[in-house]
Amino acid sequence: MDATAAEPNLVRFEGAALTFPGTSGREPLGVLKDVELEVSAGEFVSIIGPSGCGKSTLLALVAGYLAPSSGRVLFDGKPINGPGRERMMVFQQPALFPWLTAAENVAYGLKLKANRGVCTCVEERVTVLLDLVQLAGFSRHYPSELSGGMRQRLEIARALAVDPQLLLMDEPLGALDALTRRTMQREVLRIWAETRKTILFVTHDIDEAVLLSDRIYAMAARPSTVREVVEITLPRPRHREDPEIARLSRHLSSLLE
Repeated sequence: MDATAAEPNLVRFEGAALTFPGTSGREPLGVLKDVELEVSAGEFVSIIGPSGCGKSTLLALVAGYLAPSSGRVLFDGKPINGPGRERMMVFQQPALFPWLTAAENVAYGLKLKANRGVCTCVEERVTVLLDLVQLAGFSRHYPSELSGGMRQRLEIARALAVDPQLLLMDEPLGALDALTRRTMQREVLRIWAETRKTILFVTHDIDEAVLLSDRIYAMAARPSTVREVVEITLPRPRHREDPEIARLSRHLSSLLE
């Protein structure tokens, strides 16, 4: 699936900055400065950068967990003023309830007062989503009975339950072993292609970003801003053995050195 360039910006950072005030005599901590970033509807966009540069903070601003100190962060043309079900987060460690089954975890958000009316048949919605993430046979299993990759797929189904426009994925594959991670990269792309959701994806794995993304924002060290934007126009599926993949990965690595 190719991104549709004509689509309007779903997410837009306009000179956004974030500084945490100093406490106990410490100097204020500048995390982000003058960030300009755009994500169009239907795109898969990744953010890479040095450890501690504020990648997860960017997602927190879009999620509405934080507000910028200056500048603006817009969603669908409007300033973000707090969390909303149109913007759902997928974390590195799945935020699943261990005492609920897979089906109950997916259904949980749909039963909250704020999300009532999202769908008329919760059971049918849960069945469709478990099938989407290939967990149809595990609806009665608890998270402790699932593998790491299965739990992460369940986390994606949980996030999709309220039918968001945007998935914010914060190192969602970072805790997986190498083989499971490669499998999950393919799974994330399949789910993206089938749902046509917009994805803003944070990763430390440069090869992963090149394999998955339409565009990559490479961030500078803190206080962080966008160092370079790299468009990835290679057709999918992409293969690690492709010399162009290797060239792009080397270039992105050089930006972070």
